[in-house]
Amino acid sequence: MADAIAARLDEIQKRAAVTSREVAQLLNISPETVSRWRTGKTEPQPERRDSLLKLEWLVSEVSELYSPDETRLWLFSPHKLLKGNRPIDLIQSGAMDDVLTVISQIKDGAFV
Repeated sequence: MADAIAARLDEIQKRAAVTSREVAQLLNISPETVSRWRTGKTEPQPERRDSLLKLEWLVSEVSELYSPDETRLWLFSPHKLLKGNRPIDLIQSGAMDDVLTVISQIKDGAFV
């Protein structure tokens, strides 16, 4: 499972041009935890694993719209459709579905 988790982490970092520390920030965990997952020293608990997989999906969706550098900026910038909130703040607070809804709206062309 360690290789699969490491691959997911790598994919998030590649598609969103984020560091391991920023992945940890997005998942509301310590950078050391990300390092332990990557090396296979520990496996994520089910809730954290699900958050990681959902984050991978979210980043995948955004990366269909933007380059990796633009995806990173999108994650860390206030967004009108999120009432001025930054996607990262909503992701950290457990409101990832709200961010996914906005991404879907943008992809559908409802808001550009």
